[in-house]
This record gives sequence, C-alpha cells and structure tokens, in this order.
Amino acid sequence: MNYIIREMLSYEYPLLDAFLYEAIFQRDENNLAPKSIINRPELQVYIQNFGSKQDDYCLCAETDRKIIGAVWVRTINGFGSIDNHTPEFAISLFKEYRGMGIGTALMTKMIEHLKQAGYSKTSLAVQKDNYAAGMYRKLGFQITAENEEEYIMVQYLQ
Repeated sequence: MNYIIREMLSYEYPLLDAFLYEAIFQRDENNLAPKSIINRPELQVYIQNFGSKQDDYCLCAETDRKIIGAVWVRTINGFGSIDNHTPEFAISLFKEYRGMGIGTALMTKMIEHLKQAGYSKTSLAVQKDNYAAGMYRKLGFQITAENEEEYIMVQYLQ
C-alpha cells in the first residue's frame, strides 16, 4: 500500500475525534462503546484544544488523499503520564489499515521528531492484552509501571 506520513495540519485537527475513538482498545467487536465516550474528561485531555499546548504535535498517514491514521503527543495528565515534562503518545489507524506496518512507521517518525526536539523520554499506556503492546516493545518502549489492566511504558530517547 502506498501512503505518506506528514505533519497533520491544524485545520485537520478535528479528525482527532475519530482517531481518539479508534485508539480506544475494545475487546468485544460486537459490543462497541458509543462514540460519545470520547467526551469523557479523562479522554478529552488527549485532544481538547489540540495545537494550543507547546508540546502538541501530530503526524498522520495519508493514502489517496484520505487520512487513515494519526499519532500525536502532548504533555498531559493522561493514562500513560509519568511526569509534567514528558509527552504522552496516542496513536490509531482505521481498522482496515491495521497490520500493514503503518502504525510502526508513524511511531518511528514521531520518535525521531521527539529526539530532534530534545526530549529525553516519552510515555504511553496500553492495555495488557492489546496486540499493540508488542509493537511498542519492538520500538524500544519499556514497561515501567502497571496496574491490573494496563502497562505504563517509557522510551528513553537519549
């Protein structure tokens, strides 16, 4: 599949609503959460007023003029937050584009961006049974904390 990875433009930020929903790990495909779940405050921190914080940065994957995936970071008090200085990852792809290496390519590009911007580390949260946990490990993320449901993972960028 041919696709490009590029910086998401500010007028495209409303698409983060759809990508935030897609980022929610849902075990039961036959019993999906309503799209309104993204309105919960603990999820809104990932996208509300995106572009207004110094650390807000988003890349997207595009094919045939359609944005099919996004990876974004911001320094927030989210599920994978480790401190007030470390940007936290969020990533998702529309279902039909998963398993093609696009997510890995998006993550790799974002990691490169964070290194060039001078960050020393980045973090994320992932449910223990989410297939993406393996991808994060392959990209160099390490488990630094966990609870019953999820891992908090950190990548040291130096």
